[in-house]
Amino acid sequence: MEQLIATYLLNIGAVNLNPQEPYTWTSGLKAPIYCDNRLIISHPDVRLEIAQAMVQVIKKQFPDVEVIAGTATAGIPHAALVAHLLHLPMVYVRSSAKAHGTKSAIEGRLDKGSKVVMIEDLISTGKSVIQAANFVKAEGAEVLGCVAIFNYLLATGQQAFEQCQLPLYTLSNYRALIEVATQQASLSQYKATLEKWYQDPVAWSEQVN
Repeated sequence: MEQLIATYLLNIGAVNLNPQEPYTWTSGLKAPIYCDNRLIISHPDVRLEIAQAMVQVIKKQFPDVEVIAGTATAGIPHAALVAHLLHLPMVYVRSSAKAHGTKSAIEGRLDKGSKVVMIEDLISTGKSVIQAANFVKAEGAEVLGCVAIFNYLLATGQQAFEQCQLPLYTLSNYRALIEVATQQASLSQYKATLEKWYQDPVAWSEQVN
């Protein structure tokens, strides 16, 4: 499944690889990859395949789930489709609490004690979904874990999930993507370079500056 999802992402242009002219992330980090999973919602067949794959993961890993929670904003459409397929309630979690009205960070009804699975589109450091999970816990709900579409496999992200003991399952990841992408003649010669990036992205970034 990891390579199949990676193929989908490459085919629709949600993932772009350019080891010769690296992308600059918001953090300033240089990377040979840029992932924009927001493009998925514009492709009905891929959108449904990904939602169905998430449903299968949830049924297997979190059979007791009662509520699906999407992280704002990129996780919301996927959470909506997953919740629909599972016939479960859905909420979404803002990046910060509203400054007006109820001043809540969560939109939708979330009862205390509810068993929740978080839906995220992309995992890098894990900061956004972990913060969202903490908002859910603060409302008295139980977070069973997180399901995401793609994982950069950065050590900082993996450590963050381990530290907060939040189970994480992703449909695809950077390693699987490299295996698929380097089958293309234009990228085959860069396989070693692409692998070095996720092993130490900071060192890789410094080398290309």
